[in-house]
Amino acid sequence: MTDSVVFDQIPVVRAIGRGTTSLAAFHDALVTMECGFYNLVRLSSVIPPGTAVDPSGKAPVPVGAWGDKLYCVYAEQHATQVGEEAWAGIGWVQRRDGKGGLFVEHEGTSEAFVREAIKASLRDLVKGHEDEFDGPDFVVHGAVCDGEPVCALVLAPYETASWRGIRATDPPGMN
Repeated sequence: MTDSVVFDQIPVVRAIGRGTTSLAAFHDALVTMECGFYNLVRLSSVIPPGTAVDPSGKAPVPVGAWGDKLYCVYAEQHATQVGEEAWAGIGWVQRRDGKGGLFVEHEGTSEAFVREAIKASLRDLVKGHEDEFDGPDFVVHGAVCDGEPVCALVLAPYETASWRGIRATDPPGMN
């Protein structure tokens, strides 16, 4: 079984994809960030305890095999008309005591809208507990459609896992 866990940090990566369809543009963005051959499993945005977030986009994404599951949080926005904008972003706060944090993801047709939506969501998520959290921090990425469909994608990959996994009925060495 191929597993690659991001033990100490979750990278936040971003890309713009282009293609003849919105789906092709989404795939192009995934390929650009070296995640184009995984099956994405979208998570509910909780950062595990003791895990840092790397917004630089320089930390490596988890490694796996073709068809593996990639557990991740992501925001995607598409634009298909000339002049239309696509913006996606992920924001986060982390507990000061190291016991985890929270991601939020938003999409829209302007950078300002996505930034404000991220900030508003994070404010609401920590309301009444603001003194327990650092941040907010965020990564926002966007593009303008210049003819072919575009996809703005921001992704926080946690880990990969084999599609098959290990079952209790598998004989030793068969996984």
